[in-house]
Amino acid sequence: MKFIVTSDLHLDTSFSGNGFNPDVGRKLRYSLQQTLLNVVELVKTTNADGLLCGGDLYDHDRFSPETATLLRRAFAEIAPKPVYIAPGNQDFYGPESLYRQVDWSPNVHIFDSDQLSPVTIRDGLTLWGAAQCRPNGADNFLRGFHTDRGGVHIGLFHAGAHIPAGGQNGDSPRRSIEASEIENAGLHHLFVGLCHEPRESARCTYPGNPHPLAFGQNGERGAVVATISPDGTVQREWRPVARFPLHDLELDITGCMSRAEIRWRLKQALANQCGIARVTISGEIPTELDFNIRDLGEVQHSLEGLYEKRQRVLMTGLRALEGKRELEVF
Repeated sequence: MKFIVTSDLHLDTSFSGNGFNPDVGRKLRYSLQQTLLNVVELVKTTNADGLLCGGDLYDHDRFSPETATLLRRAFAEIAPKPVYIAPGNQDFYGPESLYRQVDWSPNVHIFDSDQLSPVTIRDGLTLWGAAQCRPNGADNFLRGFHTDRGGVHIGLFHAGAHIPAGGQNGDSPRRSIEASEIENAGLHHLFVGLCHEPRESARCTYPGNPHPLAFGQNGERGAVVATISPDGTVQREWRPVARFPLHDLELDITGCMSRAEIRWRLKQALANQCGIARVTISGEIPTELDFNIRDLGEVQHSLEGLYEKRQRVLMTGLRALEGKRELEVF
């Protein structure tokens, strides 16, 4: 069988903590909505058997009626193909959860217990899922758990798993679940939300967030096309579903003898880029060069945020500017 697997989309996130101004945040939230629709479209184009969601589809503290309508209509669009949702710590299944308020189409199944419960996908294939029911919920759903029937068993939840998620972006699990724990629980494979960076091992998959949420979330990401073999092994392929990249660019201005040359180098670095970029400038320039970092605002480019001067640009390492290591332009 084939499933599309996603997690950590974070619809309605504010982006304010990243230094983005409100208008850029609004564009990014729209891009997140489009990413959800692209995930649903991927279910159709790959002829997948269903969609697995590993939590944090939205941010509980900020969700809107628009988000509720978007999710309901998007998932109804692929009916009767099933959608299985395991709520996470940001979209936890509580009394005021969006999941309780929406009149879902019959193909949507939302796990609503902090204990793993089974859904029979077909004869010989069982999906075990659980929900985070509070913001700081269960750390390890596998503790004390074991499957109670034969066949192939797949797990789905939002929590820490056996691949440490340490890093500067996304949540990090408090502890790691060993591969042996997954096997001892009777599961053949585990799909886990929480870590924003895509990770994989023989028995576990972190889909990662399909759309970058902050600078530093580089590399390939997307939704996972997961093919489950009769013996329980899983083949995975990440497919891009986001169209609004966040770029971390580096620019060395060593040897530049004029402000025009610095601007030209930046223009070359930004050529053919789309989305939003953070530029880190380093190098040495002559002390007699009368360079003000705000001169870079004159550079023409195709980046929406920068072009409209709505995106933060971080400049570092300009020794000639009286030893200042961090300068900001808005």
